[in-house]
Amino acid sequence: MSKRGASPPPFTEGTLIKRARSNSPARNQIAISSGNDERQKGLIRSVKRTSNLEAPIVSLSGSHSAEILSCRFDPTGQNIAACSADRGVSLWRTYPPNTNYGLLSSHHKAPILDLQWSLFSPLLYTVSADQILSFADVTTGQRTRKIRAHRGIINALDRTMAGGAGIELIATASDDGTVRVWEGGEDGSKNSVAVFELGCPATSVAWSADGQNLYIGALDNEIHVYDLRKGEQVYALSGHTDTPTSLALSPNGAYLLSPSFSSHTIIHDVRPFSPSPTRIHRVLQGAPAGFENTLLKGAWSKDDGGQRVAVGGADRMVCVWDVDSGRVLYKLPGHRGTVTCVDFHPKEPIILTGSKDGTMLLGELDPSV
Repeated sequence: MSKRGASPPPFTEGTLIKRARSNSPARNQIAISSGNDERQKGLIRSVKRTSNLEAPIVSLSGSHSAEILSCRFDPTGQNIAACSADRGVSLWRTYPPNTNYGLLSSHHKAPILDLQWSLFSPLLYTVSADQILSFADVTTGQRTRKIRAHRGIINALDRTMAGGAGIELIATASDDGTVRVWEGGEDGSKNSVAVFELGCPATSVAWSADGQNLYIGALDNEIHVYDLRKGEQVYALSGHTDTPTSLALSPNGAYLLSPSFSSHTIIHDVRPFSPSPTRIHRVLQGAPAGFENTLLKGAWSKDDGGQRVAVGGADRMVCVWDVDSGRVLYKLPGHRGTVTCVDFHPKEPIILTGSKDGTMLLGELDPSV
């Protein structure tokens, strides 16, 4: 009979305890394996998660048969709307399971070129090449108002809350050389509140932070600034050598982002007293406009107060810059066609992109970069 071995020594300080290895990776890591065996799964890359998306990159596809021309988060960041050349508007959930819960396909008879969410009601405003401004209730999917707003293709629109009156105003820019202002909501008039004659096609429009001025990009390569109360132009922003494709105001209302057909993106200083006589704050390069003359739409980050801007390009990538330094932070791939539109989530570091390949991509950004 063999003699039993001695008992293990009691636990003392400094003793090493071997623990079983866990097969489940940490929550902020992605484990990539070349085989199906869990035991052989090795950690190839550690990914820092910065949002509540299901994955660092989420593809939204299958709802459009033609190029996506505009896509935007709603003011809460919970929903996404996209419009397309197939004359449809798709509605998506931002967070898992990212369902495509709505498709509005009968509101326009031509490609839908731009859209905006209402700031205070469950309405979606869309403009189209059929010269129509349409109001749709996103809870029912029904069109509530239809306005024949212009005599030419409507390229862009923007909305704002008018002072203390609590009235939402919508501005539409058209190829007929005018920008018109309309009352939003379901009870507004079918007649325009104001009309601004530019004399050449208007490609883009944006409201100032106080809702008193309109910034209008036009075919003459300038950005015209109109005072809504005076009904006249007060000054113009120059610097572009080709047509501005879109306008986006920074979250603090001090700067205006404007990509152009020249592949140069300019950030203008629109504060009342600018230190620069030209009002040019930054000239950014890295997003080629291509030869298709697509009205590329840029955007400001909102979760960090506007420290970044992004514009898509004909190289099928999205360029993200740091505003203070003008440095390129990201060149984001993933699309198979020109990236036509970009938007940032209002509360998290998430970027949304739409492309001529008919798909959208949601991606996380690292705020520390």
